[in-house]
Amino acid sequence: MANVEQAQPKKGPSLVIQLAMLLVMTGAAIGMGWVSGGYLKQGEAPTPVPAAPENAGSPEKAAEAGKPPAGPTLVQLAPITTNIASPGEVWIRLEASVLYDAPQPPEMAEQIHQDLLAFVRTLKMHQIEGASGYQHLKADLDERAALRSGGHAKQVLIRTMLLE
Repeated sequence: MANVEQAQPKKGPSLVIQLAMLLVMTGAAIGMGWVSGGYLKQGEAPTPVPAAPENAGSPEKAAEAGKPPAGPTLVQLAPITTNIASPGEVWIRLEASVLYDAPQPPEMAEQIHQDLLAFVRTLKMHQIEGASGYQHLKADLDERAALRSGGHAKQVLIRTMLLE
């Protein structure tokens, strides 16, 4: 015959301790979410929009109207169509624009275009597969444009990317 004391299950922590641990873990999860959200949002800063001139009819303002704006400038690059390094029979067409912090000469856009073309020719298919591959490609394009422009190119915006 089995002993009655041996058949009873062991008692765990009390209900009060379980609820306290649940509250502590919930608070820790909320705190970690808040900290990580602040960390991820740290790099995002809204781009300032240039203000509209108040006295557009004055002679000084009329003389400045012919000048390009001093704020951020978006320049569309010529489409890049080439084959990638591996596999060699795969072609890529990339349409992109460059966001400058201030107006730049057109020669800089051409230099960035040629640099991006040379870079795209070195890509391998496994490097650009999936969402993380796209993010790495975008980061590489941003870095190359910033280096070529001396830091004036803030972002390369990919409008179209087609692989065939």
